[in-house]
Amino acid sequence: MIKILFICHGNICRSPMAEFVMKDMVKKAGAADDFFLASAATSTEEIGNPVHHGTRSRLAREGISTAGKHARQMTRKDYEEYDYLIGMDHWNLRNMERITGPDRDGKLSLLLDYTDRAGDDIADPWYTGNFEETYDDIVEGCTGLLRHLGY
Repeated sequence: MIKILFICHGNICRSPMAEFVMKDMVKKAGAADDFFLASAATSTEEIGNPVHHGTRSRLAREGISTAGKHARQMTRKDYEEYDYLIGMDHWNLRNMERITGPDRDGKLSLLLDYTDRAGDDIADPWYTGNFEETYDDIVEGCTGLLRHLGY
């Protein structure tokens, strides 16, 4: 089983969007049983809060539900439990390294590293209000990640 943790600052916009887009993709590919997918925050600011209404609304247009998801903070233990810890931007990646310590197993990356836009950040709708751009970035990243994993 491939275990992937998607990570952003608050775990209410980008990382849950990536989690649920990827869940939808692997389900449609008939590979849901091959994956354990989740998301988390690097900060404590939104812990316990539901997914942002903009993310819920954008995913609902695709028939994707985020019901039951509440923000949680990543922990050092996540490094041992997941195969991939995937940040949405460089700031997340720095904070992820602060939480996990050195990336001795090469598990930390950015979502767009799995595309020909390696090193780019996922647009943050918390600041831009543009959930459409974020959705497009995440679909591109998840598609590239699935391809990287052989699906």
